[in-house]
Amino acid sequence: MSGSRRVRAAAVQMSPSLFDRQETTAKVCRRIEEAGGLGAEIVVFPETVVPYYPYFSFIQAPVASGADHIRLIEQAVDVPSPTTEAIGQAARQSGAVVAIGVNERDHGTLYNTQLVFDADGAIVLARRKITPTFHERMIWGQGDGAGLRAVDTRVGRVGALACWEHYNPLARYALMADHEEIHVAMFPGSLVGPIFGEQIAVTIRHHALESGCFVVNSTGFLDEDQVALIAGTSGYSKALRGGCFTAIVSPEGVLLAPPLTDGEGIVVADLEMSLITKRKRMMDSVGHYSRPEILALYANRASQPHVREMASPPATIALSDRTKEFRDESNVAARSDGSARASVD
Repeated sequence: MSGSRRVRAAAVQMSPSLFDRQETTAKVCRRIEEAGGLGAEIVVFPETVVPYYPYFSFIQAPVASGADHIRLIEQAVDVPSPTTEAIGQAARQSGAVVAIGVNERDHGTLYNTQLVFDADGAIVLARRKITPTFHERMIWGQGDGAGLRAVDTRVGRVGALACWEHYNPLARYALMADHEEIHVAMFPGSLVGPIFGEQIAVTIRHHALESGCFVVNSTGFLDEDQVALIAGTSGYSKALRGGCFTAIVSPEGVLLAPPLTDGEGIVVADLEMSLITKRKRMMDSVGHYSRPEILALYANRASQPHVREMASPPATIALSDRTKEFRDESNVAARSDGSARASVD
């Protein structure tokens, strides 16, 4: 319930330690400790920041990206694993809910996965981006609807989407209908240029207004050395700059602190949870302002395993029974034909 309580939120904008899962994880844990020292009760990190977002796939042809893709797989995160245990421990020590994006490795496939750790360090949400965007489809597999839900945490009901999933209004509505109070948004940053950051600003503010919830958004960042390392001699270094907009938004669409559009840092703001009720009293998209008899969402939130075990083996028919069945069917077919029936009769 929203009530008249306050939650201090922190959105972290940071660079990964390229090509090194352990170093990036250690950096994440230091940022959790730092945010906890600022009184943060929920800390949000960028999309797939561990070990790093696959920026290479945006500027390389698929035929040239094999080595980089394999290196990313080797540095990716198993869930659970020592990496998730370290992040969970940092969350527990700081007493903060932590939301973070990782490249999840599930055998031979990578997924864009968002993890939410409750303040006790337990993973309460592990969801995969339902459809990788554009170049990302060469890197990640598709997720399912199992994670399109809000989860209860110490700070309230939390939902999460990654990057351009926010342009899927039905995905957003699934979380709105599950009554998220704090929406966690994650983007890679350092892509496309300033226009990407401007689009993020519009997107997260609109979701806050439409859903009547707070949005805590975190984007990644690349420094100039990292840009040069990824771009190499491609001539596409310009495509790896800009696109950052780390910010915290109220249910009224107001930026609660100056956004961070360059460099590393932490945006901190207090969420006055009573603003949720104030907003929804006037416009509740999944309540009095909805018309479910006219417009409704079908959402399949079931996980989709590759193998579905049967409760019992299929029934078998003895050979003699099948022979009798075949003969009976032949007689019926024969009786449907006049000439055949005459010969049988």
